[in-house]
Amino acid sequence: MKHTFGSCYIELTDDGLTVGNALFERRWRVENGLLYPVSFCAFGTEWIARPAEGPAPLPEGAVPDEPRVVTLVRCGEERPPVEAPSLVAEVVAEGATLTLRYRFQVFPAAAGAAVQLAAEESGTAPAPQGAEPLSESSAEVPTGVEEADSRRLAPPAREGEVLDCFELSPPHLRLVQVVLRDQTDRYDELVFENEWLLHSNEQDVLLQGNLFFVENTLTGAGLVFLKQAPLPHARPHKCAVDFRASGSGLSFGRKPDEAFGPGHPRYPLAHRCAFFGHGTGGERGEGYPYVVLAYEGGRSGRVEALQTYQRQLRRYDPQRDGMFLSNTWGDRSQDSRINESFLQEEVAAAARLGVDVVQIDDGWQTGRTSNWTDAKGGVWEGYWAADPRFWEPNPERLPNGLAPLVAQARESGRRFGLWFSPDSVDDFANWQKDAAKLLELHHTLGIDYFKMDGIKARTRAGERSLHRLFDTVLRESGGAVTFDLDVTAEIRPGYFGMMHTGPLFVENRYTDFHRYWPHQTLRNLWKLAQYLDPLRLRMEFLNQARNADLYVDDPLAPSAYSPAYLFATVMFANPLGWFEVSNLPKSYFEEVAPLVRVWREHREAIFSGTIIPIGDPPDGTAWTGFVSAAADRRSGYLLLFREHNDRARWETELPWLDAGKYSVRPLAGSGVASVRHGRLEAKLPTPQTFLFAEVVPPGRREEAT
Repeated sequence: MKHTFGSCYIELTDDGLTVGNALFERRWRVENGLLYPVSFCAFGTEWIARPAEGPAPLPEGAVPDEPRVVTLVRCGEERPPVEAPSLVAEVVAEGATLTLRYRFQVFPAAAGAAVQLAAEESGTAPAPQGAEPLSESSAEVPTGVEEADSRRLAPPAREGEVLDCFELSPPHLRLVQVVLRDQTDRYDELVFENEWLLHSNEQDVLLQGNLFFVENTLTGAGLVFLKQAPLPHARPHKCAVDFRASGSGLSFGRKPDEAFGPGHPRYPLAHRCAFFGHGTGGERGEGYPYVVLAYEGGRSGRVEALQTYQRQLRRYDPQRDGMFLSNTWGDRSQDSRINESFLQEEVAAAARLGVDVVQIDDGWQTGRTSNWTDAKGGVWEGYWAADPRFWEPNPERLPNGLAPLVAQARESGRRFGLWFSPDSVDDFANWQKDAAKLLELHHTLGIDYFKMDGIKARTRAGERSLHRLFDTVLRESGGAVTFDLDVTAEIRPGYFGMMHTGPLFVENRYTDFHRYWPHQTLRNLWKLAQYLDPLRLRMEFLNQARNADLYVDDPLAPSAYSPAYLFATVMFANPLGWFEVSNLPKSYFEEVAPLVRVWREHREAIFSGTIIPIGDPPDGTAWTGFVSAAADRRSGYLLLFREHNDRARWETELPWLDAGKYSVRPLAGSGVASVRHGRLEAKLPTPQTFLFAEVVPPGRREEAT
C-alpha cells in the first residue's frame, strides 16, 4: 500500500521500499528485513550506479542469519510543535533474536529522506548504550567556567554502524569533508573544508565528521551527507570513520576490507561511498538520524538545500525567530549588577534601542554558580541537590520577583528571557524537574526565551534525557519557547545534535580580554552560513566604547567601526546585543535604533529567503556580505561590507537571480549598487562601511519605493 501526504509518499512491498516526493525518489530492495540501496533519483540525475551488493543501514556488530517478518507498523502525517509537517513511517523487521526498526521521514520541501535505525534484542527493550562515558578527566574539554583552562587528552576513537553505502553514478566527482568546531571558548576558526577529486586510483578516503558532500564537477549537481549528531569529539561513543569513499571498492561492515583492485571480478566502474554511524560500544541501540540530500546549482544550490532541510526541522515563525536579543553578561559585570532597579533600566533602554527580547544571564536565581563574581560555594551542576530553591528568583536581588520586570517589558513591546542550566548530574536524571521549572516560568510569567548553558551530555542516556527535556517543553508550550543552545564549551549537542530547539549561542567574546574583533565574528557567521541556517545562529555585537585602550593602534579595533556597522554584521542571523543596554553610549541609540527599525520592517522577507554568503571570507580587509534570495528568484536583499581596504568598487556574480535587470534600492548604510545580467557592481566610497539594500525587478520599483 502506498501512503501519501501532499507530494510525499512511502510504499512497502514484498521486495522493495520506496520513499520520495516531487523532488526525489529513493528505493531499497528488501531482503529478509535488510535494505539494499537500489536507486536515488533527484532533479533528473540517478546517483546510484547499480544495486548495492550489501545492506545499508546496518547496525554495528554481527547481524544473525535468521528469518525476519517485515511490517509497516505505522505511517502517517506528523505535525510536531516546531517542525514542518511531514510523512513518517516505521518499518520493523522482527527476527527471533534481533529486531531492526527503520524510521523514515519525508518533508515536501526537502530532496532527501531522514533515516534512523534502531536494533534491539527481540522481545526486550532497546539495550543500554554501555560504552564508557566521557568524563572531565578523560577528554580535553573546556569547562564553561570561564577562568578555567585545563588541557586533557581525548579518549580513543571507535567505529560505528553503516548508515548508507552505494556506488556513485557520475564519474567526475568532487568530495568535500566539512570540519566544524564548537567549544568556541577555545577555538575561533570554526569551519574547515578538505577537498578531493575522486579518482579510480584512490584506494580509500577515510574521514570523520558530520557533513560531507559529493558534487558533479560538470553539472554542479550533488549529494549532501548529514549526520544529525554531536560533532565527533562530543559523541559518547566514538566512530573512527564517518565517511569512506573509494575508486576501488569498500566494505559494508564495520571495518574497511582490502580494496578490490583492477582485474578483480567485483572491481567497480564507479566511485563508492559509505556513511557510517555513531558506534554503540558493541551493544545494540538506537542510532543517530541521518539524511542524504540532493541538490543542483553548485554552491548556492547546496546552501539552499541545507537551509531548506534545517527549516523543516525548525520551521521559520516570524513571531518567534530572528529576534534581536540583549544579554547582560557581555560587559563582564557577570551577576554583580543583577537587581531590580538595574533590570528596570535595562528594560527601558532596550525599548529605546529596539531590542525584541531582554534576557538576564546567570544571577537572577537564588542558587549560586561557579561563574558568579563571588563563586565560593558555587556549583556548575547538581543544582537541585545544592539547593531545592535554586531556580527561584533571588529574594535579595529581586524582592518582588520577576513578574514586575516581565510586565514592564511587555508594556513596552519587549519579551523576556532567562539564563538556565539543565542539571547534568546522573545523565540529566532531573530533566523532568528542569522541564517543569521552565514550563512554570513560561506559563506563569510568559517567559519565552531561555539560554541553555552548562550542559554536559556525556553519555547516550544523557543525550536522550536532554532530548526529552527539550521536547517536553516544546510540546507543552506549543512551540512558543525558544532555546538558545550554548556551544561555547563542554560536551554538548552542538551544531547538528538537536537542530529543532532554537538558535545556537555561538561565542563568548569580550573586549575586556582583548578577544572581540567585529570582522572575526562576521567571519564565523559567513563561514558557518555555508552549512548552517543563519536563523539557527545567535551572533553577537558588543559595546565598542568599552576597553578601547586595549586596542591602541589597531585599525580593526571595535572602536574603528560605527555602532550601526556592528549591528549590520549580525542582522542576517539572530542578533545578540552582548552588553548592558543601559550602559551603551548615546551613539548606539542614534545609529543602531534607526537601523533596527528598518531591519524589522524587512526581516520577515529576509528570513523567508535563502541566505547565501557572497564575496570573500571576512578577514578585516575583504569585500564580503550576504544575499537573501526570495523563493521566486526575482527579488531579494543585499548586505555588503567593505572592510579595511583601498578598493572602493567591487563586482561579483549573483547566480541566484533569474536573468534580467534589477533595481537596487538602498535601505541603510552608504554607497550604491546595481545588478545587471547576473552581476553585482557596488561602490562604497569609505572603508569599514556597509550597504543594506533591496533588489527588485524594474517593474516593481515604484511598489518598492
